[in-house]
Amino acid sequence: MPANPTARSARRRPSRAAAPARPRVRGHEGSPPRAAPATVTGTPGLPPAASFAELAMPAPLLETLGHEGVTVPFPIQAAALPDSLAGRDVLGRGQTGSGKTLAFGLALLARTAGQRARPGRPLALVLVPTRELAQQVTDALAPYARAVRLRPATVVGGLSIGRQAAALKSGAEVVVATPGRLADLVERGHCRLDEVRTTVLDEADRMADMGFLPQVTALLDQVRPDGQRMLFSATLDRDVDRLVRRFLTDPVVHSVDPPAGAVTTMEHHLLRVSVDDKQAATARIAAREGRVIMFVHTKRSADRLTRRLLADGVRAAALHGGKSQNQRNRTLEQFRSGHATVLVATDVAARGIHVDNLDLVVNVDPPADPKDYLHRGGRTARAGESGSVVTLVTPDQRRDVERLMAGAGVTPHVTVVRSSDPELARITGARAPSGVPVVLNPPAAGEPPRGAGGRPGARRPARARRTAAPAPAAGRTGRGRGRPRRAA
Repeated sequence: MPANPTARSARRRPSRAAAPARPRVRGHEGSPPRAAPATVTGTPGLPPAASFAELAMPAPLLETLGHEGVTVPFPIQAAALPDSLAGRDVLGRGQTGSGKTLAFGLALLARTAGQRARPGRPLALVLVPTRELAQQVTDALAPYARAVRLRPATVVGGLSIGRQAAALKSGAEVVVATPGRLADLVERGHCRLDEVRTTVLDEADRMADMGFLPQVTALLDQVRPDGQRMLFSATLDRDVDRLVRRFLTDPVVHSVDPPAGAVTTMEHHLLRVSVDDKQAATARIAAREGRVIMFVHTKRSADRLTRRLLADGVRAAALHGGKSQNQRNRTLEQFRSGHATVLVATDVAARGIHVDNLDLVVNVDPPADPKDYLHRGGRTARAGESGSVVTLVTPDQRRDVERLMAGAGVTPHVTVVRSSDPELARITGARAPSGVPVVLNPPAAGEPPRGAGGRPGARRPARARRTAAPAPAAGRTGRGRGRPRRAA
């Protein structure tokens, strides 16, 4: 069902060219910024759909939903799809794992089906904050895109920009991108956005938190002014207001969860531990039967904890922004397959990672703010399943964590534990690790050596440096690089 831009342009501004270069953050006559515009719309939304069959979608999409085992729409899908399929601008809020991807993805594909993109001129765009979320969205939409013969392309940092440029040049109707890499491709002339009719911002609040707003607004200024815009997130707050006011026209709001986004099928536990016993408690939780994600603050902390767990006999792998995208993909695959049972991650994994049957998330380091807590916890209890979020709290962290929980709208169970307590085992499944060191995730063949922080070109061990090749003969330079190599 092709889009109908003529009908849209009749109710939109004739052009966005006259829009101010910077987001408008103040109201009329110098008034303060308006609060919560996301809750106001001039036109009511359509009634929710009781089933996919009653929605105006191409038959191949409906057939693929059946093949994928998706038979009943989740609440956010039932609420948003009638309006998004009709071409309305949509502002959607649903808890993480609630089905937001199909809520916007099915409409985007249905409204793009039957069209063909010219080289480097996509017709639909999904902007996301992280590489992992981009890959998850692409994977989730792939079977539906094939069904309606649309070509998707994923555009993210950390992978070959040349290959991504080639994918765009070959013709891709749907682009899923992180803002930075897409901006690079646009600047280099590999992509133009003036034919994009449907634009989606997924996890817009996270993009604002990560400082992507200037890039996002610059990209949105380039898409068709008469197109459809959808903004979906688990939380909608003041950080998103500028995007809503500037780029959405009379949006219909669908909020199927409380603003805090807390999941009712999730248990929350604060485990008060001593500083001296925290490491032992962490190791015993990691040795449980089944998989667990453990969140820490920094890349260095993730690598350090992973090394300790491997030495204790726990199959752990680290995931953070200091690793290459290929390493991150391989680590996630090992975790999903069960080869690694513990994923030690920074907040790079707090959004955009879906793992089936994950029933425990552990905050080894408490998060910085309520939104981070909710998104970390959202890796479990997805799509109506149950799960637990455990936060280890040392005495000096108690007040900060109590404020954090209040801001997240969570009332946790508080327990004082030691690493050897049966109560720790009851809550988390903790048990003693084997103590037999394991080796996991060796570097792939041909991959450059990486140091503790996972950075290419990190300093090699002293033994490797001492075994460098001998210097060339006097007066000759090594491979024309300008000077002879030093003798070992």
